[in-house]
Amino acid sequence: MNHAAESPALLKPVDIDVDEVLEGLLEWVAIETPSSRPEQISKLLDIAERDIAGSPIERRRVPGRDGHGDHLVLTYNPAGSNAARALVMGHVDTVWPIGTLERRPIRTDGDRLYGPGIYDMKAGSYLAYHAIRLLGQCGAVPPRPVVVLLNSDEEIGSPTSRALIEELAATAAFVLVPEPAVGPDTAAVTSRKGWGRFTMTAHGRPAHAGGNLAEGRSAIREIARQILDLEALTDLGTGTTVNVGVVSGGTLLNMVPAEAHIEIDLRVADEEAGRRLTHAIVSRPPFDPDIRLEIEGGINRPPFRRDFGVERLFKAAAGLAGELGFDLPETARGGVSDGNFSAALGRPTLDGLGCGGHGAHAEDEHIRVSTIAPRAALIYDMLVSIDFQNNAVGKTS
Repeated sequence: MNHAAESPALLKPVDIDVDEVLEGLLEWVAIETPSSRPEQISKLLDIAERDIAGSPIERRRVPGRDGHGDHLVLTYNPAGSNAARALVMGHVDTVWPIGTLERRPIRTDGDRLYGPGIYDMKAGSYLAYHAIRLLGQCGAVPPRPVVVLLNSDEEIGSPTSRALIEELAATAAFVLVPEPAVGPDTAAVTSRKGWGRFTMTAHGRPAHAGGNLAEGRSAIREIARQILDLEALTDLGTGTTVNVGVVSGGTLLNMVPAEAHIEIDLRVADEEAGRRLTHAIVSRPPFDPDIRLEIEGGINRPPFRRDFGVERLFKAAAGLAGELGFDLPETARGGVSDGNFSAALGRPTLDGLGCGGHGAHAEDEHIRVSTIAPRAALIYDMLVSIDFQNNAVGKTS
């Protein structure tokens, strides 16, 4: 394609080479990348770097630490502009362990393309990569620098990438997150709940269950009472949910259990609820005064609110989508993403820009192939369109 450097041409969905996108995407999906396997993540990032070698895209590999994988920062700024960047960020880690592909290989069924991790979110991350790669190939000069971040630990709370995300987002003009689109109408995401994660361990007193039951103090009994009390904090009307998702405890059938453990998931709609519920969880007393509770945790991701900046960015994106011939609806989600971090910094953030499909973290995970071209065109055009960016965040500065 011939793109004039001073005025990059927009792409329509028909201009997208879907077969080329699929070839690259399936190479990524064929590499299993659970968050706990940094060497697998390195294989994928090696391929990403290989396929842009020799292009004007700058590459920065941020080494992993604490047993986590590397992160890759790609920057395209042919004009050497000092304008605030357009940041696109996605993750390449998945929830699926090594061996899932052998049990559940990549396959197609009509418009559906199945594969572990393809919907959440290798398809979206690949579209971000494809967009910056295409910019480098075409030599187009976008209105502002374009940065794509591919991180390796989103599925486990972004423990080593959060600082990098916040560093890049703090001075971004806007942030695009190609997490999976939502529902049959492939809606974008303009708000997400905040997420807290906690652990509670009860320390009781062991005793023989038959001969000396009264001398024991059951940690499991304490934890059972705590579970009921904790989950009673759920208030669906305000968007607050508390879920105990992991329970363990005890050692032998005939022994009063001396220890029991739970993991607690908290979702909140706003910061005040996050502070209030965090206090309610971490300051809980035991029901049995002879039991000692050990409680750890806090808010991992702050709420992502639909503020004025998000609204303006979404409306500009919806208008651009309309010019490309398709609708872009919006929705709110209880699940979180790395977009929570950028939104909490006050950066206009638009999420859910990946492919349509279904089955995140589920056996039937798939994307709809028909959504590749519209989403690929939209992401690319948001990065090169001066009109879109002026409508979304104002004139380049």
